[in-house]
Amino acid sequence: MASDAKPRVKVPKSAAAGEVVTIKTLISHQMESGQRKDSDGNKIPRSIINRFTCDFNGENVVDVTLEPAISTNPYFEFDATVPEAGTFKFTWYDDDGSVYEETKEIAIG
Repeated sequence: MASDAKPRVKVPKSAAAGEVVTIKTLISHQMESGQRKDSDGNKIPRSIINRFTCDFNGENVVDVTLEPAISTNPYFEFDATVPEAGTFKFTWYDDDGSVYEETKEIAIG
């Protein structure tokens, strides 16, 4: 588990039914590609967030596969339609098997 991995998510607190909202996510992570070498010439092992998903009330909204060329601290911004009040669940999957999750509620108002 990357000790410095920290997810951050910004979701509006409420929306009208059927409204499209903008969601912003960022996870603090070093994202080592596996191509660099340390000062002794040894290859630094790959360590990246390799997948990101977002579900709303159990239904998939976004599913992204990440490759080693992704930058440190990957940021995603996307739009989602909110049909009803519910919960967004965000999940980041790390190469080392770690899974980082965050949830955010949204109300209809």
